[in-house]
Amino acid sequence: MEHTSQVAEVIWAVFSLLLVALAILVFAKRTRLPFTVVLVLVGIGLAELHNYYPDQLEILDQLTISPDLILFVFLPTLIFESSYNLDARQLRHNLAPVLTLAVPGLLISTGLIGGLVWLATGIPFTAALLLGAILSATDPVAVVALFRQIGAPQRLTILVEGESLLNDATSIVIAKILVGILATGMVSGEALTQGVADFFILFVGGILVGTALGYMASKIIGWVESEPFVEIGLTTALAYLSFLLAEEVLHVSGVMATVAAGLTLGTWGRIRISTSVRVYLEHFWELMAFIANALLFLLVGLKVDLSALLGSWDLLIWVLLGMILARAAIMFSLIPLVGRLPGSHPISNTYKFVMFWGGLRGAIALAIVLSLPAFEQSELFVALVMGAVLFTLLVQGLSIEPLMHRLGLDTPPLADQVSFLERDLISKQRAIERLPELQKGGIFSSRIAHRLALECERAIEEARRSIQELRDSEMSQAQETSLRYLRALIEEKAVYTEMYEKGHLSEGSFRELLLVLNMQIDALRYTGAFQHVHSHRFRRMLEQGFYRLTEYAQWLGPIAEHMRLSRIVKDYEQVWGHYQGSGHVLASLDEVAKLQSIPASVVDEVREKYRNWNKLSAKQLQQVSEQFPEFATLMQERFGKRLILLAELEATEEQAERGMLPKGIAESMAADVSRQIAALRGQPVQQLQDDPLVLLKKVPLFAEMEEANLKLIVALTRPITLSENKYLIRQGKVSDALYLISRGVIQFTRETEGVTHNLGTLMAGEFFGERALMGHGTTDTGVITTTPCRLFILERAQLEDLLDDQPEIRTALEQRDQALRDAYRLMKEKQKEPE
Repeated sequence: MEHTSQVAEVIWAVFSLLLVALAILVFAKRTRLPFTVVLVLVGIGLAELHNYYPDQLEILDQLTISPDLILFVFLPTLIFESSYNLDARQLRHNLAPVLTLAVPGLLISTGLIGGLVWLATGIPFTAALLLGAILSATDPVAVVALFRQIGAPQRLTILVEGESLLNDATSIVIAKILVGILATGMVSGEALTQGVADFFILFVGGILVGTALGYMASKIIGWVESEPFVEIGLTTALAYLSFLLAEEVLHVSGVMATVAAGLTLGTWGRIRISTSVRVYLEHFWELMAFIANALLFLLVGLKVDLSALLGSWDLLIWVLLGMILARAAIMFSLIPLVGRLPGSHPISNTYKFVMFWGGLRGAIALAIVLSLPAFEQSELFVALVMGAVLFTLLVQGLSIEPLMHRLGLDTPPLADQVSFLERDLISKQRAIERLPELQKGGIFSSRIAHRLALECERAIEEARRSIQELRDSEMSQAQETSLRYLRALIEEKAVYTEMYEKGHLSEGSFRELLLVLNMQIDALRYTGAFQHVHSHRFRRMLEQGFYRLTEYAQWLGPIAEHMRLSRIVKDYEQVWGHYQGSGHVLASLDEVAKLQSIPASVVDEVREKYRNWNKLSAKQLQQVSEQFPEFATLMQERFGKRLILLAELEATEEQAERGMLPKGIAESMAADVSRQIAALRGQPVQQLQDDPLVLLKKVPLFAEMEEANLKLIVALTRPITLSENKYLIRQGKVSDALYLISRGVIQFTRETEGVTHNLGTLMAGEFFGERALMGHGTTDTGVITTTPCRLFILERAQLEDLLDDQPEIRTALEQRDQALRDAYRLMKEKQKEPE
């Protein structure tokens, strides 16, 4: 009974604090104060009230903040939510400064803080370094929340949040190493070497564990289509199990494992999450992060011992001075050097100053200091770390918004300013179009409708005037063009996303389309121009290497052929997606341009680019449809089936919303239809229907052979399917095979003195390599596909094995070959005779 009572008291305390946090959230939003700062202040106030009224606030006695509570309850949630929502592409672009801050930057900070504290206070050097490692990990929860609230530049948010996610692990690992040195009381070269090795094992090991678990969770989520509880439950298990498995079982960094798991699921696995679940999942993790932050910072406030802080104020001043000087040294000395590296983008001084002042300390520092084993300075370190955390939250946290305002970082970028004005234009235009609907019933005043329409028209004119002023004062034509391209690419991306969500694109095709599109968006954002990008270059290199391997390992041939067919199917899907996306952009471009009064030259340039892309896609679709009608037919059939199922899904959801279908039955029916749509996603690879026997009969070498023998030879052929611009034979290589062209067009080329000459083409139904099959191949010609092609190959080695067993076929072939060579020689001699 006593145990139950204690549990009830803890629950009372936790949910009472949660109610307090909700009230604080409302207050913080009204006053625009940082939420976490107010939480800490209220926590301090509650702790002081408890000192005066212990009986009335006895419930707070059940709540204590411990390192295990931070590490195993709060931290996985906070880290996973941040990493899941982090833009991995932006993180990759800024990986150099982020890693610099997280690893060498933290090591330098540890040394600077520790050195100053050691010199100024007399605390032993190793212990001072430990304090420096604890206080070098940043916790920008309050700052990032402010960034999102005021619309700070995305790159600044990525830099601050990315540094925090990665340096947490570094700080924990360095602190563990220093605790070991402190316990033994001696430092040796061997210990330092082992410490460096341990660091890389823990850091990299955590990344590998988290990536593997994130990949597995993403795969499972893709298999359990439209199961909200399973998908959300898997992400929850992933957040905690990745941390625990890495930290407790494999003894690598749990923080890095959770970061890697969140990034993997948030980038590679996000598109596998059901569309209906994705929004719920984001809200779920926002709620989880809110609860974790709210309770954590309230408990921090409750833990503050003001008397201990006042008793160590003289030491705390040196600690704070060391933190500020170390942070300044890293931001203004180390980071500028990183900006000079090839391929990196320099960080502006305003960004560096905000990152310097926004380097708040929080949960990680408290978790580390509270988990330290007992030693001479352990109680002092708790007070110093708590004082440092309070200083950064109260002083830096409260002053960061005025600082950003003074630096102009709360002003939306040019693209966002245009977006805000465009929103006004579009919304008011739609309102004008919908106002007549109010009058259809005959009871809505036409005078009111007319007045509202006039107000909307005035708002439209005001927005147009503002956009024009923006163009005249801040936007060059090059910027306008780049902005229009960005908007067009973003709209194209939305088309691909919708096609994928409706099942019209397979996952692989969707990923490759998004990769190319995102790379072009990044190129426009960073360079202002399109660039030639290479998507999945490494994967294509692996594919080509595997195809070359099959030349020596014939048993891999069926696998290679399946891969080639898959590639053509995927390419066809992507071209179809390009066609739909470019067509959608073209259809919407004139309407948007008319509404926003975009300069004609800008519209013409964007239109011409997309018109060319649309024509190219149409041509490629036509080529594949002509050469592989099976693909086009199957895709159209599956497209029609998906449309029927989507209509069924919409009808089911509408009936459920109106109450005409029981909720449980409707959900079951919708899940069943969603699974059917998922089963029809994309295009499966199918066997092509073509007959090599018919093609072989057209070859003069085999034209007079009996059909029974021809069938023996046909059994030796193997199919090969290639996309366009792939070499069948490279110049300089002797061919020893006969090629039967079933689909497509191939071209013969010869390169002399760096110039490539076209020697001719062959089409479906034709063949080449008849002489090479009989051992008369040459090295002076290359053969390349000009369209997607399907061929059958008969290689000399396989033919020789058959001829050894069938000497009568050998005799017939050799005689036929000799006759053909004689006829060819006579023809050449006649051509040389003078007329």
